[in-house]
Amino acid sequence: MQYIAHTLKNGLRIVLAPMPENRTATVIVMTGTGSRYENGHENGLAHFLEHMFFKGTQKRPSAKAISEELDGIGAVYNAFTAKERTAYFAKVSEQYLDTALDVISDIFLNSRLPEKEITKERGAIIQEIDMYEDMPMRTVDNVFEALLFGKEHPLGRTILGPKENIRSFTRKDFAAYLKRNYTPLNTVVCIAGSFDEKKVLARIKKDFGRLPHGNPPNFIAFVSEQNEPRVSIKEKKTDQTHFILGVPAYPYLHKDEYALAVLSTILGAGMSSRLFLEVREKRGLAYSVHAWVERYPDTGYLAVQAGVEHAKLEKTVKTILDEFKKIKKTKVSAAELAKAKQYIKGTMTLSLETSDEIANHAATSMINLARVRLLEEMLEGIDTVSAADIERVARDLLRTERLNLAIIGPHTNKDASLTLLRK
Repeated sequence: MQYIAHTLKNGLRIVLAPMPENRTATVIVMTGTGSRYENGHENGLAHFLEHMFFKGTQKRPSAKAISEELDGIGAVYNAFTAKERTAYFAKVSEQYLDTALDVISDIFLNSRLPEKEITKERGAIIQEIDMYEDMPMRTVDNVFEALLFGKEHPLGRTILGPKENIRSFTRKDFAAYLKRNYTPLNTVVCIAGSFDEKKVLARIKKDFGRLPHGNPPNFIAFVSEQNEPRVSIKEKKTDQTHFILGVPAYPYLHKDEYALAVLSTILGAGMSSRLFLEVREKRGLAYSVHAWVERYPDTGYLAVQAGVEHAKLEKTVKTILDEFKKIKKTKVSAAELAKAKQYIKGTMTLSLETSDEIANHAATSMINLARVRLLEEMLEGIDTVSAADIERVARDLLRTERLNLAIIGPHTNKDASLTLLRK
């Protein structure tokens, strides 16, 4: 895959990823801001603002006008807010790229943020919060991140924010956040798929080149000072207990990032992973159990998540901890290491097949790393990992004093869980 990068005079970056054999094209505009860039009173504002971008511009005066135009060309379109980035995108058949680019550029550059729509959208976002509250599998990560990062640190707060904030935001709050965070130096426009490079580049330069200069926002760095295991329980009547067990880990570009990826895969990626076999296949404790890695520029974590019968929480956590101990004490076999590497390389390659995935990867990579990380580079990085690397990283990260256990369910005995972690 070829990525062609351009930087405008105002600092905005453009990435073109031509795929002439493709019959689709994706436009994504991503800015390097999210809930991490909010203070406590602003928490939830980044996500609310993302919603407001679809409420009308001068050219398209309503949400209906925007959605009808995109629906009328069969577009797949949406937006998302994460902790460190926010994006707006549309994927279309190649002949409709001009329309998709025009709409996405328009909402990003010219949203009017009408007061009456802000008032109406409060209700929708509060319903979104309530919807996820009824889905503990989707909100246990909020409990975990508040435990890991602390509720006072932006990374420890939720993306949606508390309801009291949602009810209090005014148009001035949105305008101030927009001016502070949506700057050209902090924005990437990416087009992937089949398109006329010269024409598309000229259009982006014309639309985005007029944005005024502005410095990218700063974030509060996080340094883990944890020296004992921790437990957080959100007591709730549920049919299942949902939990995440994890540890602080490495940031982007850490020297052991690929070893960590392989370690996570061996533990809990795929139906032949250690945790899937031990927790589900051998003991029948959970329907789903998986491990993953989350990374930021300054920190990260390794986590395992599962949903179990209330009475089997302790047994499941113990089973996971036993697997942590095993992988610290005994080197993985050559066969298991090779399988994990092939799993990562295969899924990574498959994930970069389509124009929307390629556009998202390129924009995210540019936001976080200031360059597009090529697939070949990542595959080579995975190949370099040895069994000794896995053991070393496991010993570095999977330590008792670094364990964090977040639980949602009808539980109250925090001390029992702490005792389990210390064994």
